[in-house]
Amino acid sequence: MTLSDLFPGPRLAKLFKIGKLALVVLAFGLLTTLVQSAHAERLRDLASIAGVRQNQLIGYGIVVGLDGSGDQTTQTPFTVQSVVSMLQQLGVNLPQGTQLQLKNVAAVMVTASLPPFAQPGQTLDITVSSMGNAKSLRGGTLLMTPLKGADGQVYGMAQGNVLVGGVGVAAGGAGGSSLTVNHLSVGKISAGATVERAVASNLGEGNQIKLELNTADFATASRVVEAINEKYGAGIAYALDSRVIRVQSPSSSDQRVSFIGTLQDMQVNPAEQPAKVIMNARTGSVVMNRAVTLETCAISHGNMSVSVTADPQVSQPNALAGGRTVVTPNQSVDIKKDGGKVMLVKGGASLAEVVKALNAIGATPQDLLSILQAMKAAGSLRAELEII
Repeated sequence: MTLSDLFPGPRLAKLFKIGKLALVVLAFGLLTTLVQSAHAERLRDLASIAGVRQNQLIGYGIVVGLDGSGDQTTQTPFTVQSVVSMLQQLGVNLPQGTQLQLKNVAAVMVTASLPPFAQPGQTLDITVSSMGNAKSLRGGTLLMTPLKGADGQVYGMAQGNVLVGGVGVAAGGAGGSSLTVNHLSVGKISAGATVERAVASNLGEGNQIKLELNTADFATASRVVEAINEKYGAGIAYALDSRVIRVQSPSSSDQRVSFIGTLQDMQVNPAEQPAKVIMNARTGSVVMNRAVTLETCAISHGNMSVSVTADPQVSQPNALAGGRTVVTPNQSVDIKKDGGKVMLVKGGASLAEVVKALNAIGATPQDLLSILQAMKAAGSLRAELEII
């Protein structure tokens, strides 16, 4: 039995037409899905969770064991005071009036970031930076340093051998020679600090979490709420403003963790960013996004340069003439004006085409900045202009 036996004559042709139509609809739907997914982003890339953040830690410490490259004690008295205070805490009392001449010690600042949900006993990477005039921290050892947060509480203890990614070479002599590769006054210690105190977290308080968009946008916030409610049910998420979205979460901590993990992997189509042009006045660079549009306008470009030169000439009398030597300045002024050019920009043209045309008529980067500002003032540049 063949297909012609089951669907003879017109029915077979009609079936083929229906099949073609279904195939076209399926292909269009698949193409639409691919286009939408191409612009979709994960929610973890668009927003962060309130309360899940790092906390900065800082501490003052001493690095010892340097090979004569420490602080000069006459210029950094706080280094000597730190050493004396440390020795007193260790039971060593120096005689009154003792002048320490230290070469192997450097005062440093220790910084670290306490990750969210860090627990006592975990280790942190720390950065050790010289705050005096030490030439190098290479080969030094950081003594026990408490790391404090913004509230003044100690959240970690740091200690270890400082690793400096550089080398310095110096040769004595009348002329003096020196070779320095990389930065020698800053080093790192991997796992050089231990967490001593955990930061309290109110994640999931009241069976709710807050999503904070990285960039405040009403349209993006609305789309995030719509995507969450479509997946988990109406009323699960609602926006407080253009940045904060409140989401109901399970009461169990285990279920809450699973819920947040699934939530962050959701695909959301963010709204298109507003048209913006960023200009760097120091380097003359211009960066724009694709939302920038232009209205019809005419641009005139012309340059005038004025140069003033002074060529001093010496007038010297002949021998035994009784005169004196006189220096006479010979100044000249030169004015050069390039021919002005007018360029018509039609509405709808991209800014990239305008920049390319302006470069073709000889506009310098500084001229380009002035032209874009004038276009914005004239109302032909449909974008926010930001100068950095």
